[in-house]
Amino acid sequence: MQIISVIVPVYNVEKYLRQCLDSIINQTYRNLEIILVDDGSTDSSGIICDEYAQIDARIKVIHKENGGLSSARNAGLDVCTSGGGLHCIC
Repeated sequence: MQIISVIVPVYNVEKYLRQCLDSIINQTYRNLEIILVDDGSTDSSGIICDEYAQIDARIKVIHKENGGLSSARNAGLDVCTSGGGLHCIC
């Protein structure tokens, strides 16, 4: 079974982040690598990302200075196990 990397750029979305992450981790396809890129959030989004990483070993968190959506996506691609190919969802 191939690994699928899911990259989630995160910036000040504390109100919606838990619902988003619950949806991803509860997928029936279990061979996922979930990369959360906290793009310099000023709310508690980064803390929520870290909490979920403690709960689910498939989750990796990157905290970076704000650089925008493309920068966050590219940071996720840099650590993407699937190599950023056909099995990487941003």
